[in-house]
Amino acid sequence: MRSATAGVTRAVCLVAALAAVGLLPWLSGRDPALTVLRARSAEQEPTEEALSAIRRDLGLDTGPLSLLGDWAGGLLRGEWGTSWVSGTDILPSVISGLEVSLGLMTAALAVATMLAVALVAPVLVRGRGSAGAFAAMAAAVPEFLLATVALLVCGVWLGWLPTSGWQGPEYLVLPALALGVPAGGLLGRLVADALPAVLDERWVELWQGAGVSRTRVSAAALRRVLPPLIPQFGMVAVGLTGGAVAVETVFAVPGIGRTALGAAKSQDLPLLQGAVLALLALGLVTGALAALVRRRLLGPALRDAGLSLPPARLVRAHPAIPALLGILLLTAIGWGLLRDPYAVDTTARLAPPSWANPLGTDGLGRDVLARLGHGAASTVGTAAAVCLLSLVVALVLGFLPGIATGAADIANALPPVIVGILVAAAAGPGTGGAALAVALISWPPLAAHAAALVQEVRASAFLTAQRAIGAPPLWILTRHVLPSVAAPVTRHALLRLPGIALALASLGFLGLGAQPPAPEWGLLLDESRAYVERAPWAALAPATALALLAGLAVSGAAYAQGRGDRRTTRRSVRKRKETAHAV
Repeated sequence: MRSATAGVTRAVCLVAALAAVGLLPWLSGRDPALTVLRARSAEQEPTEEALSAIRRDLGLDTGPLSLLGDWAGGLLRGEWGTSWVSGTDILPSVISGLEVSLGLMTAALAVATMLAVALVAPVLVRGRGSAGAFAAMAAAVPEFLLATVALLVCGVWLGWLPTSGWQGPEYLVLPALALGVPAGGLLGRLVADALPAVLDERWVELWQGAGVSRTRVSAAALRRVLPPLIPQFGMVAVGLTGGAVAVETVFAVPGIGRTALGAAKSQDLPLLQGAVLALLALGLVTGALAALVRRRLLGPALRDAGLSLPPARLVRAHPAIPALLGILLLTAIGWGLLRDPYAVDTTARLAPPSWANPLGTDGLGRDVLARLGHGAASTVGTAAAVCLLSLVVALVLGFLPGIATGAADIANALPPVIVGILVAAAAGPGTGGAALAVALISWPPLAAHAAALVQEVRASAFLTAQRAIGAPPLWILTRHVLPSVAAPVTRHALLRLPGIALALASLGFLGLGAQPPAPEWGLLLDESRAYVERAPWAALAPATALALLAGLAVSGAAYAQGRGDRRTTRRSVRKRKETAHAV
């Protein structure tokens, strides 16, 4: 039943996504014939005769529904269509871009895995976790900023590696680092956060007392903790492939994401449809593989209701850590709010930090500190609202695993940039459109996490005991299932807060979010990219603010959990007693 529901949901969401892409020219309110004419021949005058000829040639005069029907019929015959701009077949371009993106994804996953192993290894050695502020800060570094810095330092200044193109393995290194470091920080933090509770279980002590090697104990602990996180690995893999538009743009990598962005800008509808369809297919395949791996790791325990959830393990953070990070961030924002973010002083262009301008000035002589402070509301405030909405949606859909799985597979396969293009086409670029675009695709990781936890809670032994002693369903839901799911998913949502802020910043970086002269942090990064070599402080200020936000979110959540999860510990003890009594 669940698989059938998930299949129907996938089909409905797939049709809706492709229909939105197909209606893009009409949603934008612009004449696609004019855009195609300019793309084909910029010198030709856009006369009515020329535009009418293009409309007849492309079939635009028959209306959007007819155009969508013709395209869908071509797919059934194995025909992907012809580019409106170049007149060539779509399929070779899509396959070429997908091959490049898959190669880049593989290299980035290798970097992410190595970084995640480095973050998880100390937890396995010590047997206890940490607040994970370093991992969160690594996950909060913008990929496009990492790409720009790596290009300048390793490519331009040192000349170690090529700076653009795609001609050999050496061209993989810098883009893979830019994509892999944030992904590795996220995955490493998720695993490191879940390991301490597993390492505190009784079987670990028994194995160690029996002389089992530390390697075998560590491998078993990882197998115990990975199943709920496997969907996150799959989502990160798809995100690396389709969401690397900014990195592909910086390094001129001809991947599928950059192909889709270029097709959208030129309104080459067939090429955009082909690229989005390829991304969706990749997302569905990756989601299916992740589900298969998770079921293999769980084995028959999931089917036979033989799972037992690990007890809550408090991960305390010293109060000085979130306090210090919060003071630094709030001081910078508050100080900046007292200054004018729009005042232009051309005589002080790219001035270094000084008493007059503590964080220097940008290319127009505007105070970077002032723009950082005034941009906090649009960046952090919007990210917090989107994060809260995603958490609520995830908790609701976590109890509807069939719908959550099907919708999440489709939503996660669409990069924020592609969704941003669709939203910007309908509503125009701006902060509201960027927030809507990120909200539409930010809930799948949380929903997947919630659905996995709900499934394991329902299959656990203590819940079977509760049913056996006659506990009502509402009591089980409110006193056992929901508390066991809400706490880890909320922590996960706090960890996602910097990533949501980064997604908003990425859309601003690509011109799909807030528009100049707004002091949004993504725009600050975009504006500083042209002169980052001469004035790195203009880019470091918003990047450091995002890193501080990540560290504050994770360390603050750990401190709050250390203060407030005594109730969770008592609940776990009570569950074990109730299970033993029922047995």
